[in-house]
Amino acid sequence: MILKNIFPKILFILLALPLLLNAQNRVKVDGIVLAENHEPISNVIIKVQSSSSTAKTDSLGKFTLELAPGLRIINFKLLGYLAKTVQVKLIAGQDFKLETTLRQDLKMLAEVKVEDKISRNQNMVRLNPKLVNQLPSVSGNFESILKQLPGVSVNNELSSQYSVRGGNFDENLIYINDIEIYKPFLIRNGQQEGLSLINPDLVNNVKFSAGGFGARYGDKLSSVLDIQYKNSDTTRFQIGLGTNGVSATAFSGLGKFKYAFGFRQKQNKFILNSQPVVGSYDPQFYDFQSLLSYDISKKFSVQALGIYNTSRFGIIPLSQTTEFGTLQQVLRLKIDYEGQEIDSYNNVVGALTLNYKPHNNLNFKWINSAFFITEKETFDIYGSYVFDEINNDFGGQNFGQVKANRGIGAYQNYGRNQLEADVYSSELRMLHSRKKSFWEAGFRLQKDAISDRVKEFSLSDSAGFILPNNSNEFILTESVEAKNQVNTVRYSGFVENNYEFGKFNLTTGLRAYYNNFTNEFIPSPRAVLTFKPNPAKDLIYRLASGLYTQQPFYREMRLFDGTVYQQSKSQRSIHIVGSSDYKFRALGTDLKFSVEAYYKILRDLVPYKIENLRIRYYANQLSNGYATGLDMRVNGEFIEGLESTFRLSLMKTAEDIVGDSRVVKDANGNTSTIYPGYINRPTDQRVNFSAFFQDRLLKSPTYKVHINLLYGSALPIGPPKAPRYDDVFKIPAYRRMDIGFSKNILDPNARHQPKLFKKYLDSFIIYAEVFNILNINNTVSYLWITDVDNTQYAIPNFLTARQLNVRLIAKF
Repeated sequence: MILKNIFPKILFILLALPLLLNAQNRVKVDGIVLAENHEPISNVIIKVQSSSSTAKTDSLGKFTLELAPGLRIINFKLLGYLAKTVQVKLIAGQDFKLETTLRQDLKMLAEVKVEDKISRNQNMVRLNPKLVNQLPSVSGNFESILKQLPGVSVNNELSSQYSVRGGNFDENLIYINDIEIYKPFLIRNGQQEGLSLINPDLVNNVKFSAGGFGARYGDKLSSVLDIQYKNSDTTRFQIGLGTNGVSATAFSGLGKFKYAFGFRQKQNKFILNSQPVVGSYDPQFYDFQSLLSYDISKKFSVQALGIYNTSRFGIIPLSQTTEFGTLQQVLRLKIDYEGQEIDSYNNVVGALTLNYKPHNNLNFKWINSAFFITEKETFDIYGSYVFDEINNDFGGQNFGQVKANRGIGAYQNYGRNQLEADVYSSELRMLHSRKKSFWEAGFRLQKDAISDRVKEFSLSDSAGFILPNNSNEFILTESVEAKNQVNTVRYSGFVENNYEFGKFNLTTGLRAYYNNFTNEFIPSPRAVLTFKPNPAKDLIYRLASGLYTQQPFYREMRLFDGTVYQQSKSQRSIHIVGSSDYKFRALGTDLKFSVEAYYKILRDLVPYKIENLRIRYYANQLSNGYATGLDMRVNGEFIEGLESTFRLSLMKTAEDIVGDSRVVKDANGNTSTIYPGYINRPTDQRVNFSAFFQDRLLKSPTYKVHINLLYGSALPIGPPKAPRYDDVFKIPAYRRMDIGFSKNILDPNARHQPKLFKKYLDSFIIYAEVFNILNINNTVSYLWITDVDNTQYAIPNFLTARQLNVRLIAKF
């Protein structure tokens, strides 16, 4: 019995003895890293050669290592500073004190300052990509942070789509490493959207312009988002795990070879289960991306980008109950469903860029890319509904009961749609810098091959108007069946110069394009003039103008009956933008205030309707219009180390559709012609306000709070088959507040840091978020039905309700 009790203890001592002996032989190294001005430097990465030991300096520049005795080589590295190697001799039983100094990488700092200066001179806003992880967002997509920028409208938290200064979702340019990115074509609502093509964990630099951008960017009417992915020869990993999905990112390199890999999986079933439609949701979204680069020589390098993005959305709806109305009249719609919907959206992207730099001031790029897009929609859903008026006498015995039946009906939506799009492009660019000027030029060849098969119909039997049907005809509300094949070859080129003289900087450029579908050759001149009146004060004024054109890609060509309008032409817009930004110090921190006033002259527009996220163009119609407004934004670190931003946008946009007059008769039978004139565009959202504020909790500064506020005023809308001038109904204002709390348990200011985590991880952040904390029912679209009195009602389709989310991010 005694041996039985002693034996486990002896075994434990024997197993632990090597570890104890090893621990006794290790030397504790306490160190501090300082800058040249003797200020401590935080977040310096410390690695010991021929060892797995690593560390990172805290906010006081201090670090601790435990190493075996002997000669050790320690490497210090931090972006913006020159890497340093220190050799130390450690003696067993003697602790070691180490102090070292890092020098700033002046060349890199100069490049950063030049890049920032060029961006401001070219009317571009630089965005901190780290804010994406800190922002509480339902979708988790990178585009969520854009809603904090001037000119961007907000009305749907589930979608990565966005509109800018009165434009629609199709009018925005997006680039990843100089590769133009294409959005899905067939998406109808935010539920179907999965992961956008931008992986936030791979993003290094972000530039955005809401108008008045330079000639180096392509042919869209509204905005440009320029993303640059990062690559690193330092081995780093990041893993994210949350209620709505997982992600993993890796960076590393070997000599001249560097690579980055990113994987994301999104499973937002919890979010969708909070929607008004009760049913079985099956969302499956995956994204895998890689960025590989190799330095062939000092002058030659090659970079390859690969993206595989797949989204599958399935739903078997069961029922839906929606209550709406006013204090005087409360209405309720109850729907029972049969059928299901299965959609898939697949994107495969391959890009290869060759870089040749014969001189320090001359660079050539050959950019080649291929997109393979396959989208399928399969749905057959039947809904039978009861439409009632509810007793709203709070003090009465029948409160909440049915007061009167307003109608009984049914509807059916059926579709078997498939779209395939292959886009190939090749572009050659030249960049040449001189003492006070910078030249860039390029020529691009692109071929699109689009195959589209459409077969869908909808049937609406409001209040039994078509059933029973005693005629031989069965009347469908809408029926479309078509097969389209569109092949287009596009040519484009540009030349742009940035020149500095005195207090002025002038960027001028000319872009031109031609395609064999519209057979149009259109030059596009653009210019930005910047004035800095006082070199000692960081205040600049800008005036930007240019002609921007948008060639029809495919959706702009397709009529409501599914056929392609062969006479489609390019849409045009003239931007006139006056702006200013001022970097100043206030409240003990550095802040930036920017303001922009703009007017856009819109010509040869293609009118459209927006149904949730689906844009339907009147391809055979044209309109002329305008957009004008004012954008203001202030941002900076109101709390040290935490950036916040506030913005207000005011905007009005309208259009006059050519030939939309109508003839009406009065009570006496006399006819007259009515000309609607200018009408509000579907994106006429007059006011947008957003705020993203971050703070530390007073009693525990390692805990952080992140607040996201969004407001977008009402949007015009009308019945599906009504002409555009009848879109006088309004979607109510979009109001939303999301709040998140986070803690990095390895924060240098934390009182307790788990040793196991500290040994293997650089940071471990826990996020707890509440989406839509005020539980506001925001409307995204309407179901239109008719009651027994032939009165038409718009039944709101609501977005997401209040939802709790938890996620973890570990970096090592």
